[in-house]
Amino acid sequence: MLPDIIPVSFAMLILLVAGLIRGYSGFGSGMVAVLGLSLVFPPATLVPVVLLLEVVASTSLLPSVWGLVDWSSLRWLFLGALLGTPAGTYLLASIPARTMRVAIAIIVMGLVILSQRKADFRRHFGKSATVSVGVVSGLLNGSAAIGGPPVILFFFSSLSQVAVSRASLIAFFLGADLLAAGMSAAQGLITIKTWLMLSILTLPLVCGLVIGSRTFIHTNPEIFRRRVMQLLMILAIAALVRSIYT
Repeated sequence: MLPDIIPVSFAMLILLVAGLIRGYSGFGSGMVAVLGLSLVFPPATLVPVVLLLEVVASTSLLPSVWGLVDWSSLRWLFLGALLGTPAGTYLLASIPARTMRVAIAIIVMGLVILSQRKADFRRHFGKSATVSVGVVSGLLNGSAAIGGPPVILFFFSSLSQVAVSRASLIAFFLGADLLAAGMSAAQGLITIKTWLMLSILTLPLVCGLVIGSRTFIHTNPEIFRRRVMQLLMILAIAALVRSIYT
């Protein structure tokens, strides 16, 4: 019994941290959950669970930020996600677990490094470029449940208010994760084990969401953002090392 208790307890801790981050910032929980859970579960098992947990998180947070959402940008991002997600879920069902772990870790490390750039990407993005961001996000979301970074860079590199960017990300993730979860189901990746893991991990996620949402107003955004990126980099390195040496 002990070998089962250890990974489940670790997974619950990861989802508590992921919920804290998501409740505060509106993003980041998927990357933290995927990277953390990849240390103990194969990607084809954990990605559908994370997608469903992301739906739970977005559903919980969206009502309170609905009026702040930038719908004009989201409709083009959603179009791109609709195009990119099917290819992503096909890759998840086809690529070996070890290869997928390495790919996830490298992609996240690259995106964390890219996130340090302060350029205002949105200033240079028309409709076609915005759709392209959605395509990349959909591809990453369907294959690894880490579709957030391209859209995060799109919103948080702009001059928009933090609250507007946070609200828009929450709305985007709800639609994108519902789409990716549906595609995963079509590929046969959602099983009884998926629903069992979802039932176990929902409680720590929701607890983290509640605490994180309450600290949103009181925490310095730059300090929190820096700590989130540091955590993601640590988890990515850990996942990469595990994939190489196991």
